[in-house]
Amino acid sequence: MTHWLVANPGAGNGQKGREFWRERLASAGITGPECCDLQDKSWTAQVQPGDIVMVAGGDGSVNAVAQICLEHKAVLAVLPSGTANDFARNLALPEDPAAVCELVQRGVTQKVDVAEFGDGIFLNVAHIGLGTVAAREAEGAAKKFFGRFSYGVALLKQVSAKRGFHAEISCDKAFVRGRWLSIAVSSGAFFGGGNEIPQATADDGLLDIIAVKPRPLLQLLLTFLLVRLSGKSPDRTSTVVHLKGKRCDIYTPKPKIVTVDGDEAGKTPLHVVCRKHCLRVIGASVVRTGEAGKVASGGVNGS
Repeated sequence: MTHWLVANPGAGNGQKGREFWRERLASAGITGPECCDLQDKSWTAQVQPGDIVMVAGGDGSVNAVAQICLEHKAVLAVLPSGTANDFARNLALPEDPAAVCELVQRGVTQKVDVAEFGDGIFLNVAHIGLGTVAAREAEGAAKKFFGRFSYGVALLKQVSAKRGFHAEISCDKAFVRGRWLSIAVSSGAFFGGGNEIPQATADDGLLDIIAVKPRPLLQLLLTFLLVRLSGKSPDRTSTVVHLKGKRCDIYTPKPKIVTVDGDEAGKTPLHVVCRKHCLRVIGASVVRTGEAGKVASGGVNGS
């Protein structure tokens, strides 16, 4: 079994690069990992089933490495180094880098879902509408200064200027149409730097679709607060619609930009299918949000 290390030097504040993680991996007993990057993917042909591909970066880098792991039946290990690190939150990874490396060395794995669309995948969320603005504007100096809160700052700057867009959303047996401020399709339980999706988990085989209607800023903030306090969202309100399903199809009269895991990925229509338990990842548990709290799925040592 080979340990591969992929590091994005531009992730987060730039402090957790290749050498940072090499030192801590060595302390945990993982010495001499094969170091590589995503700009030159010639190394990927050498990845074997069961190898552990470690990625030090944000959610965009994790997405790219996850595709490699799926193709070669390798195990994904996230070394959280980005701004949001939402996929890492699904696995309740320790905040201490040394503890993360010890977890990798132990080889404790979980199986999580992947959302598949067209020729791509996402591990966290696909956005249409206001969420795409936040992802595209939460960059550069502002992203480094505000950290994970840069997504919220970008949203607040734009919310009053947006009147929404028309879209039809179908999800298994559910169907809704209307004018929306934002539509998010999630395969995990977190987005935008730690915002929780109520009653969600990354290993239930279901997509969570959160559609928000154009409303005054105060009403949006009140709804957000009520959801956070209750740990759940109603199926339908005057502000939010929350659907679940194994697939989701979204149609808009005019093409709308779609972002996945923070990166622009095309335009509508968007067709998403959840692939259950298809990705093996290093992690002690899988987080479940909402009333049930944070429930751990059974980990398997060395599996």
